[in-house]
Amino acid sequence: MVYSQRGSPGFRRLLISFVLLAAWEAGSGQLHYSIPEEAKHGTFVGRIAQDLGLELAELVPRLFRVASKDRGDLLEVNLQNGILFVNSRIDREELCGRSAECSIHLEVIVDRPLQVFHVEVEVRDINDNPPKFSRPEQRLFILESRMPDSRFPVEGASDLDIGANAALSYKVNPNEYFDVDLKRSEEETNVLELVLKKPLDREETQEHRLSLIAIDGGKPELSGTVQLLIDVLDANDNAPKFDKSVYNVRLLENTPKETLVIKLNASDADEGINKEILYYFSNLVLDNVKSKFTIDSTSGEIKVKEQLDYEDCKVYEINIDAVDRSAFPLAGHCKVIVKLVDVNDNVPEMAVTSIFLPIKEDAPLATVIALISVSDRDSGANGQVTCSLTPHIPFKLVSTFKNYYSLVLDRALDRETIANYDVVVTARDGGSPSLWATASVSVEVADVNDNVPAFAQPEYTVFVKENNQPGAHIFTVSAMDADAQENALVSYSLVERRVGERLLSSYVSVHAESGKVFALQPLDHEELELLQFQVSARDAGVPSLGSNVTLQVFVLDENDNAPTLLGPWTQGSGGLVSELVSPSVGAGQVVTKVRAVDADSGYNAWLSYELHPLTGGTRSLFRVGLYTGEISTTRALEEADAPRHRLLVLVKDHGEPALTATATVLVSLVENSQTPKASSRAAGATGQEVSLVNVNVYLIIAICAVSSLLVLTLMVYTALRCSVPPPEGVCGAGKPVLVCSSAVGSWSHSQQRRQKVCSGEGPPKTDLMAFSPGLPPCPVVGEHQDLNEDHCTRPRQPNPDWRYSASLRAGMHSSVHLEEAGILRAGPGGPDQQWPTVSSATPEPEAGEVSPPVGAGVNSNSWTFKYGPGNPKQSGPGELPDKFIIPGSPAIISIRQEPANNQIDKSDFITFGKKEETKKKKKKKKGNKTQEKKEKGNSATDNSDQ
Repeated sequence: MVYSQRGSPGFRRLLISFVLLAAWEAGSGQLHYSIPEEAKHGTFVGRIAQDLGLELAELVPRLFRVASKDRGDLLEVNLQNGILFVNSRIDREELCGRSAECSIHLEVIVDRPLQVFHVEVEVRDINDNPPKFSRPEQRLFILESRMPDSRFPVEGASDLDIGANAALSYKVNPNEYFDVDLKRSEEETNVLELVLKKPLDREETQEHRLSLIAIDGGKPELSGTVQLLIDVLDANDNAPKFDKSVYNVRLLENTPKETLVIKLNASDADEGINKEILYYFSNLVLDNVKSKFTIDSTSGEIKVKEQLDYEDCKVYEINIDAVDRSAFPLAGHCKVIVKLVDVNDNVPEMAVTSIFLPIKEDAPLATVIALISVSDRDSGANGQVTCSLTPHIPFKLVSTFKNYYSLVLDRALDRETIANYDVVVTARDGGSPSLWATASVSVEVADVNDNVPAFAQPEYTVFVKENNQPGAHIFTVSAMDADAQENALVSYSLVERRVGERLLSSYVSVHAESGKVFALQPLDHEELELLQFQVSARDAGVPSLGSNVTLQVFVLDENDNAPTLLGPWTQGSGGLVSELVSPSVGAGQVVTKVRAVDADSGYNAWLSYELHPLTGGTRSLFRVGLYTGEISTTRALEEADAPRHRLLVLVKDHGEPALTATATVLVSLVENSQTPKASSRAAGATGQEVSLVNVNVYLIIAICAVSSLLVLTLMVYTALRCSVPPPEGVCGAGKPVLVCSSAVGSWSHSQQRRQKVCSGEGPPKTDLMAFSPGLPPCPVVGEHQDLNEDHCTRPRQPNPDWRYSASLRAGMHSSVHLEEAGILRAGPGGPDQQWPTVSSATPEPEAGEVSPPVGAGVNSNSWTFKYGPGNPKQSGPGELPDKFIIPGSPAIISIRQEPANNQIDKSDFITFGKKEETKKKKKKKKGNKTQEKKEKGNSATDNSDQ
């Protein structure tokens, strides 16, 4: 940098130049500095950080750095003060040769955010190279007959500097014969000639020695000297002459060898041998020119000898001498200037510098990925390079400076779609035909946690048998995450909640890595039929993402609960219940009923009753209903029968293996006058049979009288009751009828029974059954035949999905019993399903009966409708009753029948409502209970009807 004192004209000019330079930099978008060549190490160049608008404190954190396409060690930046200074010797001639402009291009790069600045440092030339001649001396041959003002070409000097420092002037040492003249040709080339001032006289001086001095225009001036040896030749009057002193030729740089460049023609006014002319390269022709061209000495043809290259040399100057053949030859001189025309023979060159790789998939638009610089050694349009990218990629090129591009992000990235891009950059010049070069940049997309773990389906249904082993594996959940590495590592956990009074984690657990779900304890179907919970899947990203899946674990029932007896057997009687029966009981009369329930569900809760056979093969007087548990007589009792009968009833479910319970019934045959009250059924009834021998005789007579009166009253009441014809099936025992299903049915036999049952729990009940029409006939069982024997096939196992709900068992066991057989119809035209039905007796003889399927809840639509024996209405095929009452429920069901072609929602098929005569029935029930109490006090015969 050149400095001047403040106030001096040089300083003002320097200040003006800086103002103009700053204005130019603002328009060009780059910094421009200027320094002289050969500056010393540490020479100040400029405050680059301040000029770029950067703070000194942020140079190091933002990784301030300087890169140069040329030699990167010439200039350096002090990161502490932001000053650009000379780091090593700068030789302009070595850096730029004889180019008129010489600059060092710097790229200043800072990060966070990434910024790139272009700085141009101009290297000014100083006069550090003196003029130099190619040879230390030059020899000239001049005839003595040459006239004054004759001119002789002389090789000039060359100066490696430029501008004024390379403007040369010449002079010779003072003499009386010669002088030098420098003139400029039309092609802007300098021609140095030695001018003869006066005729020569060989006899006086045969040789002249002159010193030719070349002086440049620098300050201070530098000079170079060469010795001129001039030999004076004798008599040759005319020298050969060319048509022109300078010939201009244009050649393509790819001109092949042996191509004719030009054919020279010189003439000589002499005669004879002095007229014959030979052509030679002048001594002034450089060796590199001689290596490229050849000349035919006879014809004067100049041809191409080697391959030409415009990028190596653009112009060739060839000096030609035409010499005659005289003893003292004369020579004529001309110059052939060969200018090469550029041809597009150089492929563009590219340099790619990666800056920000890999790039995150959530990187903002315009993020710089790489810097690309291009160049072409050709000139003009052949050297103008444009860059393009592979189509259909989310990147684009942005031109930052001449022949400099930035590869930036143009669209949003998604690593899950494409994880790596092979970006091909094509650099194409403007030649015809154009040449191109390609460079590949592999852009890797770094993963970002932007995908939630996903399950294959939102809900899973799992079936697990109860009483499983603790820690048993019941299911495996699996979620997939489209991300990569730690963002795709999925861990599983339970979504904690309370199940009743306990935490969910006390029932199940999930393995965090494998997703396996384990049952921590044995599950109990009776306690928990359905366990519904959620499993959360979360990845390991930051922040982590997660999703939930719902698991519905249905606990399947197993036969792990034995039947439980109800009624007197649950009152601590030790499994023994006594029943007093009159000896006059007829065949088929119900003596008592064994009631039991099973805590299991479905087939495991389907109970059957069997009477344990007597020892010795003796035929029992009693039998038990297979599915009702009713104990009845097989024939009329006789006085010869034993007074006491111990019956062992086996209650068995249909599980695998079957579980059982036993009930012991002690049946005592007692005369009507000796029958105690109904409370003798209790297990302690045997303790009431105390001896009456100690009773006063008068007391006995009084009791007998009162009893006779009561018996007489009861007989009159009974006669009045029996005089009224009862409805069919209300009183008296009917014959048992065996009913079989079709060949694909599942019931072995059923018993349809119409009988009057009197008890203290309510009015007489009528048990009815409904069967599907068209059943094949089965053999009729005799009146006294044991109905426990199988006459048809064994029942099929019901569907395991059928369940008894706990509320249904608890609410129906007192008023609902299992019929011996029943049929559920799937619908018009559908197959019949033959399963046991749950029914309730109706107090009205005209009313019908509805039976839900076993295990069905109140929402089930599969119901069996049955009419009482007194109801003459019989629904035809596909018809349903308009209204009916659910026994044991304060609701009535109304059925709306629509045409077959009417598309309605089946959920609206059944509606529920309150019974209209609830209050009247309650009053009637209270009256019946009062009447029953009176009947119990007046007669003991009702006990035998149970």
